[in-house]
Amino acid sequence: MPALLGRALRLLQRSLAAGPALGRGSSLGPASAPGPGSSSSVGPASAPVSGPAPGSSAGPGSAPRSSSSAGPASAPGSGLAPFPGPGSSPAPGSGPASAPGPSLSPAPGSVPSSGPDSTLGSASASGLPPGPPQAPGPYPMPGPAMQTAVVRCVPSETKMTIALEVCGGRRRLEREQSECLRAALARIAHHLLKAQAGARKGKKGAAQASAQAQEQAPDQASVQAQEQAPAISLYVGEQAIPGDTSNAEAWQEGAELRVGSVRYRVQRNPPGLTLLALPASMLAGFPVCPRLQVEFGQAEDCSFEWLQETEAGRWEPVAYGRVFTPPPNLVGRRLKLRCCPGDGSRFGPESEALSSGPVQLGPEACTFDGRHSFTQQAAAGSVLRVVSYNILADIYAQTELSKTTLYPYCPPHALHAHYRENLVKKEVLGYQADLLCLQEVDKTLFNHSLRPALDAFGYQGLFRLKGKQHEGLATFYRASRFQLLSQHDVTLGQALASDPLHTHLLQDVAANPNVQEKVLHRSTTLQVCVLQSLEDPSRKVCVANTHLYWHPKGGHIRLIQIAVAFRHLQQITSELHPNTPIIFCGDFNSAPSSGLYDFVTKGSILPDHQDWTSNGEEEQCRMALTHSFKLGSACGEPAYTNYVGGFQGCLDYIFMDEDALEVDRVIPFPPHEEITRHVALPSVSHPSDHIALVCDLKWK
Repeated sequence: MPALLGRALRLLQRSLAAGPALGRGSSLGPASAPGPGSSSSVGPASAPVSGPAPGSSAGPGSAPRSSSSAGPASAPGSGLAPFPGPGSSPAPGSGPASAPGPSLSPAPGSVPSSGPDSTLGSASASGLPPGPPQAPGPYPMPGPAMQTAVVRCVPSETKMTIALEVCGGRRRLEREQSECLRAALARIAHHLLKAQAGARKGKKGAAQASAQAQEQAPDQASVQAQEQAPAISLYVGEQAIPGDTSNAEAWQEGAELRVGSVRYRVQRNPPGLTLLALPASMLAGFPVCPRLQVEFGQAEDCSFEWLQETEAGRWEPVAYGRVFTPPPNLVGRRLKLRCCPGDGSRFGPESEALSSGPVQLGPEACTFDGRHSFTQQAAAGSVLRVVSYNILADIYAQTELSKTTLYPYCPPHALHAHYRENLVKKEVLGYQADLLCLQEVDKTLFNHSLRPALDAFGYQGLFRLKGKQHEGLATFYRASRFQLLSQHDVTLGQALASDPLHTHLLQDVAANPNVQEKVLHRSTTLQVCVLQSLEDPSRKVCVANTHLYWHPKGGHIRLIQIAVAFRHLQQITSELHPNTPIIFCGDFNSAPSSGLYDFVTKGSILPDHQDWTSNGEEEQCRMALTHSFKLGSACGEPAYTNYVGGFQGCLDYIFMDEDALEVDRVIPFPPHEEITRHVALPSVSHPSDHIALVCDLKWK
């Protein structure tokens, strides 16, 4: 590709025999290009790719993230110049050995695909459910006979940009959209004249010519440019566009800019990458998915080519597709990703991203490998698969208390966010859920890792931050089976204090000021979304997700929180979406013997229940509570869903509406010996201190 670019640029130089011409703004200096380092932005003004779209398929994917930063350093580019990359640094943490998880075959109801990761040479399949088709490289570049003029013109903005390849450099002109074409062409001609003068006189002469041009009146400069610069005009077919046409109307897709003997094909708003980044940590046998942002295009229409760095320092292609699962033989090698953005009919400029470190070893086996053998087939028809999982927020895993007291048995590298996120993504993707409710989700993890990964598999994700904290709740749904109708998230304490729906409950709570203060100042949140089935539009479901107050002596606080949640859900399912069943997932921090579990499953709780005095008589707040739902625990009452050195118990549930749904099957937990192989959770083979609940529910 560099050779092809060199030939194109040399031909253009012979045609114009001039120096740099176009730049940004009125002075039109050289357009800046992104460079190496930690920046992961990609400028949109690069020359787009023309020619036929690359054709092939790619595979599934998942996207790692950077815990506390915007992601690893990446080296973006336009496809018009080499991409310098950041220095190599080792990724944190590695396990004893690496092996891909169980092979998961395509299944009915899963995201359509032509197969798993499309690999070359020694690359292996990902062992994950199939993702959407992708178009691989190589990527064609425009031929020397016709250059491109890239126009970015967005209706919501007042200005537009025109970018051209001139004499070996890319220059960008910024103009008002409402300005007439005549003025824009005159400005281009003026700066071409300056470039030609500079080329004749050298660098010193160019500076003098620029100073002289600035001293001239604008009209005089325009006249002089028109007299001496090459003829310049904009055509549609063989018809010149009138000079009084506005820039926004004139610079259309397919128009032709003629500058002397050189011709440019106008590409208006071609697909472009504004972000391309690889994760900070990559483990062999675990899927790698880039974080990317596409302007004027869609991620599913982009082309992806993965390359490995050889011992000789060369880059060799190993796979195509949005997601790549590095095989064990790539341990110690850096990876590079080439991406060509697309919109389904066009491809924009290619960009590259380099990994900040080499592929590292992952664990030999994970606790969830055996569970994936039960979820190789996605649910279909009247069955939907639901997962609820507290994935352990990094802000809690990295505290000194966690390292020395809560999880002293867990190696530090296995507590690191970069290591654990690889395991989390592979685990949740392997379940092939239709509804996925997660708790303790770091905001950075959601944006940089989970959402890109699950998006590659056809999921839409919703996130709700917990107050002013850095973690919250995430709900994902399979977009091929459901569409979002509405969202109704609330912070429970704020709702109790301000929503008239809870007036009577607030009066009862206010009887004990200590209890009232605790409840109102908690950041506990309820995430609620109403989804409609695409297969049967008559079926809707209200999905609730929460993580209740954690304190062992906070049973009375949790009862008040769940009462607020139920009243909120009753309003949604009776007034906003009548007769809609609910699925209520979460970490309820309550055992099956608790008052909360009784209240949820039986529909009422009496004032004399012992949980009203869970923190002593001074905080008693006795009241009778009821709700109208008929709920059951879909996964029953496991011996434990949370297993740490100092505690083992059942705290997590998937509550389902028994009037509309029934349990089809529950995915078995990992064997106890696997949970305790490394003492307790989390461990090198399990990313959280909780165990995911996975079940298939069936519509009645």
